[in-house]
Amino acid sequence: MKAFLPALFAGALLAGCSAADTLALEPIPGSITYGGQPRTKLSKSPVGIAVYNQFYNGTGQRVEEIYILQPDRSLKLVRREIGPDFPD
Repeated sequence: MKAFLPALFAGALLAGCSAADTLALEPIPGSITYGGQPRTKLSKSPVGIAVYNQFYNGTGQRVEEIYILQPDRSLKLVRREIGPDFPD
């Protein structure tokens, strides 16, 4: 019984985890994919490569984004960090 309770607790915690449950990041003004995919295709870049983008949003905060090149040559936004230009 003592071994069963930790396993049950761990199973309950992991039951809510799923890749399908995560929300996709939406492009914002300044993002590479804002307004649709870029017109130019990254035809010579290998699939799965990371593409980095850095810009400032309307409030002056620095935005850093990471995209992954998909097999169809589109870019998928996978990470965004927003922070001050000069951290304390």
